[in-house]
Amino acid sequence: MKQITVISGKGGTGKTTILASLAALVKRAVLVDADVDAADLHLLLKPQVLRREPFVASQVAVIDPEKCDQCGKCAEACRFEAIRDLQVDPISCEGCGVCFHICPRGAILLKEVQSGEWFISQTRYGPMVHAKLGVAQENSGKLVTLVRREAQKIAREGGYPLILIDGPPGIGCPVIASLGGVDAVLVVTEPSLSGIHDLERVLAVSRHFQVPAWVCVNKWDINPGNTEKIETFCQREGCPVIGKVLFDPIVTKAMVMESTVVEYTGGIVAQEIKKMWTQLERLLGYTLDAKGALRGEQGLNL
Repeated sequence: MKQITVISGKGGTGKTTILASLAALVKRAVLVDADVDAADLHLLLKPQVLRREPFVASQVAVIDPEKCDQCGKCAEACRFEAIRDLQVDPISCEGCGVCFHICPRGAILLKEVQSGEWFISQTRYGPMVHAKLGVAQENSGKLVTLVRREAQKIAREGGYPLILIDGPPGIGCPVIASLGGVDAVLVVTEPSLSGIHDLERVLAVSRHFQVPAWVCVNKWDINPGNTEKIETFCQREGCPVIGKVLFDPIVTKAMVMESTVVEYTGGIVAQEIKKMWTQLERLLGYTLDAKGALRGEQGLNL
């Protein structure tokens, strides 16, 4: 079983659009939307939810007014200023438990709160595990780890040879959670100054965790000069550019029709993405037989 995460140093590079197209080409994979803060893969794949589960990963303090003698020690100790007028602000409360431990009357409890939901769904390309983190909730990295673990379980039980992970943008905790233990990352970037800067950061993260990285330059023809800079940088860093996708309004039209671009059109953009998938197959040593089983596995061919 292979795992590949598609990430980007910034939002809006086309990462999810490209991953959805790869899912259409693979046809037999478990899909993961690890962008739990702003999931959008479902907009293209229209999954049918088969299972819905709560995500509980945080606590909030609650004051029992019947036990409280209004000594104010909890408010004095709270470094987050979450307790005012002997009321706990659930948004400001970090659930650290200091107030719980110092209350002389035992009037404070730590109550578990639901931070979001996670789902197992079915798409036209196979099973998909995705999630939705609640507004102002934390522990996104923990939720990413949870959905990845469920995807691995589905892949093992169903004999799926590949897990495709739509990673979150940036370089924070959820990105790190989406990288751990994968075979490779595909970094989608764009030829802008911010795109180049964030590409450098995300490649540094993948290098730190010793995960092989390959690069796709989306909308490369918007600024050929910056694309050349990206190719030079990637060559120097030993991260092959395996895909260059043109800017084409047909991509937006496909999204409006709730379709991937490789399904919607056989044009040059679809052909470039197909070429990139062929490259990924070769680099991953990933080949399917006629029954959709993994065969000829050679490991990473770098």
